[in-house]
Amino acid sequence: MQEAPDCFDFSRLSLEEIAQLLQRFSLRLTPDEALTIQNSLLKRPPTYAECVLWSIQGSEHCSYKSSRKHLNQFNTKAPHVILGPKEDAGIVAVATDKQNRRYGIVVSHESHNHPSQLVPYEGAATGVGGNVRDVCCMGAEVIGVADSLRFGDINRPKTKKIHQGVIQGIAGYANPLGIPNLGGDTYYDEAYNENCLVTVVTLGVVREDQIIHSYAPANADGYQFILVGKPTDNSGFGGAAFASATLSEEQQEQNKGAVQEPNAFLQRHILKANYAMFEFLRENNLIERVGFKDLGAGGIACASVELAEASGYGAEINLDLVPTSMDNLLPAVVLCSETQERFMWVVPKELVATFLKHYNERFALPEICDGAQATVVGTIRTDGLYVVKAQDKEIVCARSEDITKGILYDRPYTTKQHTHSEPQHITVTDFNGQLLKLLAHENIASRTPIYENYDKQVQGRSVVEPGWADAGVIAPFNEDKYPEEIQATGVALSVDHNPRYNKIDAYWGAVNAVIESVRNIVAVGAWPLALTDCLCFGNPENPEQMGEFVDSVRGIVDACNAVKMFTDRSVSLPIISGNVSLYNESSQGAIPPSPIISCLGAMDDLSKTVTYDLKQPNSVLVMVGARKDECGGSVFYQLHNQLGSQLPKPDLASFANEISTVHAAIQAGLVLAAHDISEGGIAVALAEMCFKNEIGVNVFIGGDLPNEKKLFSESGGFILEVSPQNVSKLEQIAKKYSVSLHSIGETTTTPSLIINSVINLSVSAAKTAWNNGLVERLI
Repeated sequence: MQEAPDCFDFSRLSLEEIAQLLQRFSLRLTPDEALTIQNSLLKRPPTYAECVLWSIQGSEHCSYKSSRKHLNQFNTKAPHVILGPKEDAGIVAVATDKQNRRYGIVVSHESHNHPSQLVPYEGAATGVGGNVRDVCCMGAEVIGVADSLRFGDINRPKTKKIHQGVIQGIAGYANPLGIPNLGGDTYYDEAYNENCLVTVVTLGVVREDQIIHSYAPANADGYQFILVGKPTDNSGFGGAAFASATLSEEQQEQNKGAVQEPNAFLQRHILKANYAMFEFLRENNLIERVGFKDLGAGGIACASVELAEASGYGAEINLDLVPTSMDNLLPAVVLCSETQERFMWVVPKELVATFLKHYNERFALPEICDGAQATVVGTIRTDGLYVVKAQDKEIVCARSEDITKGILYDRPYTTKQHTHSEPQHITVTDFNGQLLKLLAHENIASRTPIYENYDKQVQGRSVVEPGWADAGVIAPFNEDKYPEEIQATGVALSVDHNPRYNKIDAYWGAVNAVIESVRNIVAVGAWPLALTDCLCFGNPENPEQMGEFVDSVRGIVDACNAVKMFTDRSVSLPIISGNVSLYNESSQGAIPPSPIISCLGAMDDLSKTVTYDLKQPNSVLVMVGARKDECGGSVFYQLHNQLGSQLPKPDLASFANEISTVHAAIQAGLVLAAHDISEGGIAVALAEMCFKNEIGVNVFIGGDLPNEKKLFSESGGFILEVSPQNVSKLEQIAKKYSVSLHSIGETTTTPSLIINSVINLSVSAAKTAWNNGLVERLI
């Protein structure tokens, strides 16, 4: 690394000279930002370390400098929200015991896109690792992960290589930690050829009065910072700033150094040590006297300044006290490296010895990994300054709040003018063949080749394995250590977003992402309680791409407002966690707007969980949600090399009534199987319901649309399997919510798919196409 001067006097340089200087030292600041730091914030020339710190803490990834203004539209509060998106993870209450104590599910949702594109295994693995640490540091036990993945054209060798590395990276980290994978979604589209997306959701469980916060407590004067974990190296240096830059083919090798290196087995050991420390703190009523934070973006710098500033304090860090595994590291590297498997505590002086003994002796970190340990690296300051010293020099001295706030932008934006049009009528002469092609398509076929890499049953909490229900379902409190009255509580998790819809319209694409995630939760019998989001977009400096972000946020807000809480219909669906990932573009261009939405739901009684496999012959099949001329963005159009313009545009009031109907029917025990209608339309949904038990269907869907659009339009809705004797009860519930039901046929003992007299296909043939579709394309 080129040796940097002690400080940079930008005021003596032209804007062009500043840009050249910043580029020479790989400082991801604009000339205007560099001048703002010098003239407005520090009022002196900044040091190299200060420039590095601001380039990270002031990046889009950390400061949300372009997005914060728009994110303020989100509803983040509700009576059941214990903690919204202001710390390392959000927390939502899902159960209350007889002593009126609430139990929360902790949720973190993060992306690791650029690292996974360059170094797929390490990028994906460290994405999981950071997400798990975010949940753990809230005082929670980590109980599950899910992932939402976007890869390029599946026929490209490069896509297959990235795909393999990412899947192995997720498995190679979560499996050794003993954390089950609850599901997720995966899409393949050429728009992600040079920018894959790897987003991870992690769940934890914690009782409300046992939450540990990621900020210093009140009256923390004299508190000490304790760094726990792997010795610091240069891996991941500048990772957060790198995540906020356009991927450049010329700089790919150079940027690989910004990707962290994973050690899942060390993290597993540290998690055990953390859980034991949580227990000690609970037993001794010390929870409220400590703060705890994951070392993620920005390493020691960001963890320490955020722990301090969130409570109005400053901090003083001595880098000479930081254990390192490499010689002659620059102080700025030690300060901002994103070395993995590290946490930071802020604790009162009288507890320091206890913490050091716990990690270094009881859990013997130095014996587990060379150089790993817990060590004091700094102290709280009461003057609000963030001061860093190294080798008897002061390399950072700034107001903590100036560092954490970043430099905010009000970016100009314009609505993108779309030129997509509907194709001429596509005539299908062989509906059997068309359905087989849809079932074998990489965006519909069975995800078993992905899920088989993951541990799905570890911890014994999984109720439904990925692939056989619209959402993953777990029993978070099914152990004797939890009160008996909450042990039957179920938690459901889904992740959704369709990139082809977003290519057509960013607003409606975002609406559909929210609605699809909610439908999936309702289809298993849970009610949605909260959303998280990973908002992945292109360059915010481009007004059209910024406009796509703004439109997507508006779509999310409108869709959330349509979903009301089951116990209080005046409360809209809140967003409790997430992140923003911008600059997802390369020489190929920007990715489609990608608002990836995760929905968390809950049910009081796990025994009411519903899967989508048909249970018996002679049941009635009921369709909720009319078929519409909405094939835009569909897989059906994709098979015919079309995108279209008429994507699903759901009526939000009707949607709210439909999910209320389906949820009430499932809770009343009237529904044997439920499946949402999405990719591939109702024909694919019906086929997928047949596969597990090889039960057939005989169905007729009426209406004026041609069969192609009736069967393959992706207008949202549900298919319900209902016993004949329960149909009238279902109709009564639907009438209450003013929902029209359509009885479309019945299940049959003969394992055949008979639909509208144009499809007559054996279930085994359809299942073979679905099972083999992805496997064959990944060879």
